[in-house]
Amino acid sequence: MQNAEALSDVVTTKLVVDHISKWFRTSSLNVHALDDVTLRITEGEFVCLVGPSGCGKSTLLNMIAGLEQPDRGFVQADGRTIDGPGPHRLMMFQEAALFPWLTVLGNVLFGLKLIDELSVSERRERAEYFLELVGLKRFIHSNIHELSGGMKQRVALARALAPNPSVLLMDEPFAALDALTREQLYGDIQRIWSQHRKTIVFVTHNVREAVCLGDRVILFSPNPGRIREEFQIPLPRLRDINSVDLARYSTEITRVLKGYVQTEVAG
Repeated sequence: MQNAEALSDVVTTKLVVDHISKWFRTSSLNVHALDDVTLRITEGEFVCLVGPSGCGKSTLLNMIAGLEQPDRGFVQADGRTIDGPGPHRLMMFQEAALFPWLTVLGNVLFGLKLIDELSVSERRERAEYFLELVGLKRFIHSNIHELSGGMKQRVALARALAPNPSVLLMDEPFAALDALTREQLYGDIQRIWSQHRKTIVFVTHNVREAVCLGDRVILFSPNPGRIREEFQIPLPRLRDINSVDLARYSTEITRVLKGYVQTEVAG
């Protein structure tokens, strides 16, 4: 019989990455992308993956999404091995990837068409709710080309949230935006996470962004990608990316990251 601690772990663990390794092979190259990566993410946790280009962060995110398979090890969601994409794990990319021929509302409704148990009116009600949540209720009939970059990412966020996934995967979704728009979205995503407590795995190169958003920051080193260190971020929310307390964590994590990168280069 399992003890109480073991039972608690079964209940709260959402994602398990267990000793995964990944190679990408071509006729001329054999790239070792990830090496023996193990990670556990609990229900409702906001986890940020940070590291230099080529450290395998996005590859790991793709495995959790079911878009890639590990060569060794396994990835599980809710105790089941992930062998392909699923509606409970949705991805948000750096580019909004919206359908330009659909309105704002039409883009959010698109994914809801796959949920058979919802009526047409229920789909519209849900789409409008999430557009209001991201501050775009009055733009529901706008065309995509009429929106700013930040507004497009808000539409993409509403579209990802509307089908009610249990895991939201975010691959540098704010990287192409200007600093002011990013700051506004940091507040939005923290507020939405606080309300809905989705499990979020967020990939970024930006250490300060990771500290602003994450409960935990996972540090990767490259060649091949390995988890080197984890940092708990106990700061209260909503966090201000310009705060002194946040800067202290960011400075320490950046110092550690630079040390790993310099060691890899020297090696």
